[in-house]
Amino acid sequence: VVHRTLAAMLGSLAALAALAVIGDRPSLVTVVEWIDYETLALLFGMMILVAIFSETGFFDYCAVKAYQLSRGRVWPMIIILCLIAAILSAFLDNVTTMMLFTPVTIRLCEVLNLDPRHVLIAEVIFTNIGGAATAVGDPPNVIIVSNQDLRKEGIDFAGFTGYMFLGICLVLLTSFPFLRMLYWNKKLYNKESIEIVELKHEILVWRQTAQRINPASREETAVKCLLMQKVLNLESLLRKMMKTFQREISQEDKNWEQNIQELQKKHRITDKVLLVKCVSVLGVVIFMFFLNSFVPSIHLDLGWIAILGALWLLVLADVQDFEIILHRVEWATLLFFAGLFVLMEALAQLQLIDYIGEQTALLIKAVPEDQRLAIAIILVMWVSALASSLIDNIPFTATMIPVLINLSQDADVNLPVKPLIFALAMGACLGGNGTLIGASANVVCAGIAEQHGYGFSFMEFFKLGFPMMIMTCMIGMCYLLATHIGLGWNM
Repeated sequence: VVHRTLAAMLGSLAALAALAVIGDRPSLVTVVEWIDYETLALLFGMMILVAIFSETGFFDYCAVKAYQLSRGRVWPMIIILCLIAAILSAFLDNVTTMMLFTPVTIRLCEVLNLDPRHVLIAEVIFTNIGGAATAVGDPPNVIIVSNQDLRKEGIDFAGFTGYMFLGICLVLLTSFPFLRMLYWNKKLYNKESIEIVELKHEILVWRQTAQRINPASREETAVKCLLMQKVLNLESLLRKMMKTFQREISQEDKNWEQNIQELQKKHRITDKVLLVKCVSVLGVVIFMFFLNSFVPSIHLDLGWIAILGALWLLVLADVQDFEIILHRVEWATLLFFAGLFVLMEALAQLQLIDYIGEQTALLIKAVPEDQRLAIAIILVMWVSALASSLIDNIPFTATMIPVLINLSQDADVNLPVKPLIFALAMGACLGGNGTLIGASANVVCAGIAEQHGYGFSFMEFFKLGFPMMIMTCMIGMCYLLATHIGLGWNM
């Protein structure tokens, strides 16, 4: 499998080669100008902030706190963990949230005797949902709010975050009961008592013995019936033992207080002073993001705000070994974005994006004018969701933004750009839950889980993630239609 960064670089090289073949080869200066440095600066600044934040032990503390609040009970703990993951990923990068949260979750599950795989899948699903709530939570949203053309259309940090946050809150409210329903018959506990294992083996032996008897005579038939009756009695006893075992697992853990003390020693806030500094700087950075939307006269782009915040925290934190912080920056992701911007601009030069826009416009023009906006929202939402579940949502979003801008500027179609962009953001972010390869956070979580001996397959994720994606997209679509068509929030 080719790494996505290499794929983006090879793709941009191929697109530049195609431009050279048709006699429109751009100079190196022009190619460098195609890169959107504001997006790269925003990502780099946030990565530095999170790298320092992870030194405080805050993520470990959150996971142990979830266990303490649930008093050792399984479902309250899963719901609290998912909620914490969703809230954190709204302000931090999804991948970073899962990288820090996965090892602690596995340790908690081992203490509670749970299968960590189901808990991790639930967590990563809610991480992707939570990331959609703000302009900095998910890379597609970062691309949207950093786009200068969309800024001119009135899509800024505050407006985008406000609209998406409300929609994602509705999605989260319906997601928790749906998750409980999906997990209704799931075997959440990891191990079984020795008595249950032995009883299962005994049932297997008696059943095999009964099946080997050929009921040729009356006596043999009677013996076979007696053996099968014994099997039925043992199976009844097994069901009772399983119910008792599940009740013990799901009820309050008798040793939860002792477990809490053990976990708190290992997973605690290691540097309270640094935590206060991190929270203060992160709070100021997010406040400045909002202020930038309402007061454009401050003349600071989102990228600059993130970079200045990162520099401020580096000074406050008094980082001795700067190289360790730089090692935690995802340089491959930044290179991926740079390659992607070159690829998208080259495709625009090749008229491919215009062609996609023209075909989409023809499809929408076939619909009666009074229904066009509703059909366009539904079309963009579901195409984005299904495409993002199969391919990375970042290149898809980068490709679709110019398509939707061109579509909104077509006088014959006559559609506002805002509803289409919100439909794209909602579909691209929620669609990441469809498959294991739909979002980077899914792949990272699966990789860390495998290192700990709890790897989950593509199908295991698909069985839970895809129904969750369909349900969340349905809620997101209803929200988009209610606000833009019903309430007319598109101007």
